[in-house]
Amino acid sequence: MLDASSNVTNVRDKKRVGIADVLFRERMKNRLHEWRDRLLSERNMEFQGQEGSNDHKRQFQTIFFKTRPALTLSDFTSHQIKLIQLVIKKHFEDLCFVVVNDGNADLQQFVVYVDSRDDKELLMQEVNRDQNKAAETKIQSAIGFRHVIDLLSSEKKLIVGHNCFLDMLHIHRKFIGSLPSTAEEFVSSFGKHFPYVMDTKILLNDNYILRRRMNKSNTSLSSAFGSLCPHIAFSSLRVNALNDCVQVEVQVDDLRSSKWNSGDKHEAGYDAFMTGCVFAQACNLMGIDFIDCSTSKNLVDNEILQKHINRLYLNWASGDIIDLSTGNQVTESFKTRKHRVRVSFENIVLIWGFSTNLTARKIKACISKVFGQANVSSVNHLDESAVFVQFTKPEMVSEFLNLKEKLEKRDDPISVLHPLTELFDARATHAAGYEAYKKICSSPMSKLLFSDQAEAVGINRKTMLIKSEAKRSKIDQAVDMLDETTEIQGTEGEANDLSSTNYQSLRSSSM
Repeated sequence: MLDASSNVTNVRDKKRVGIADVLFRERMKNRLHEWRDRLLSERNMEFQGQEGSNDHKRQFQTIFFKTRPALTLSDFTSHQIKLIQLVIKKHFEDLCFVVVNDGNADLQQFVVYVDSRDDKELLMQEVNRDQNKAAETKIQSAIGFRHVIDLLSSEKKLIVGHNCFLDMLHIHRKFIGSLPSTAEEFVSSFGKHFPYVMDTKILLNDNYILRRRMNKSNTSLSSAFGSLCPHIAFSSLRVNALNDCVQVEVQVDDLRSSKWNSGDKHEAGYDAFMTGCVFAQACNLMGIDFIDCSTSKNLVDNEILQKHINRLYLNWASGDIIDLSTGNQVTESFKTRKHRVRVSFENIVLIWGFSTNLTARKIKACISKVFGQANVSSVNHLDESAVFVQFTKPEMVSEFLNLKEKLEKRDDPISVLHPLTELFDARATHAAGYEAYKKICSSPMSKLLFSDQAEAVGINRKTMLIKSEAKRSKIDQAVDMLDETTEIQGTEGEANDLSSTNYQSLRSSSM
């Protein structure tokens, strides 16, 4: 009985709605007839305000659209607009319904009077042309940074970066195409768009004058900026500019001025500013005359800079360098710089989910108490939730993971006093070998913190050494994941050792 009653109600509702639509269509037909007849009988009259009552004036206002008399339709529902369209199509050959975008994402509807079928076709062509132009403008405005990349490429500008091999990979991946499988193919593809690249880290390590000016400081970007451009880096301390310092002027809006004045390192705009200042000051110290080298082309042809152009670090730890002009790879001599430990991925343990008050230094101290300080090469933050620990021997990875499992299972006074208890105290600390890191990064999921990413992938704290999978992901996914989850912080020199691995290592880590 309930169903039958419900069906009757639905039928009545539909019937009532149908009557309302019929009455509305008839009323609109009469209104449009009146308006059109008035146009035909008095073509020279003033149209504004001739529509009758205030309600009608608000809903129907006569204007000119594309030099033709037209009615603006306001305060109608979308359903009512559809009914008006049906009325026009059925009863009026000399009226045309038009919808346009006013540029503010708002649609405007008009009923336009046309003299003939040809006039109607001409009107629709004009409207479609305007709509296409507006859509093209919207697309061009949405493209954004693509315009910058295309302009730099077309002008063959000298691209300046600092330890920028990974940046070049990102540019290729985002704006040129999928990353090739070999370094040789990459440099061939990249060189067609950006034939000249300067890495200021290479420049600082290669040139004797700059090494002497750095006075044995490390060549991280912030350190180089402070050493070469103290008059800019420490302007708040009123450091007097030296005679050989390049003066740099910068204009920023009020919103960014506070960050700019405080030197907001690792903020993309400020890092680019520091890189530009370091390059300008380096050129000045090497005796390059900016008046003679006023254009990018002149800089590229400069004899002093030529031997440094198109050389990028594949691996800062081992000194591997790739020549973007030829695709050849060479190993830099370590005589001119501090020796750094070569990264060995099989010696790495990944730890995440630990207490936020544990820094890389504290974690290294805890582990060194058990394995010895000489056996723990480095500890580097991926982000605030995860670290890489590199041991000197691969077997220590298994020992560490086994020890973690044993400590989690025991609950006696001895285990409480164990040096690693502080690290594993939260019971939420996860640890795994480097293969787990590759698996987590190869997932299409993308979370802000690495611990959240690992949880989403389903890697738990009992994960040990995960076997390599037969099927391997594309390097595109690895680079995208590096962008979101693996910006290594801490000591900048050590961080770059892990983030700037050679091309083949980077590709294999994504598989």
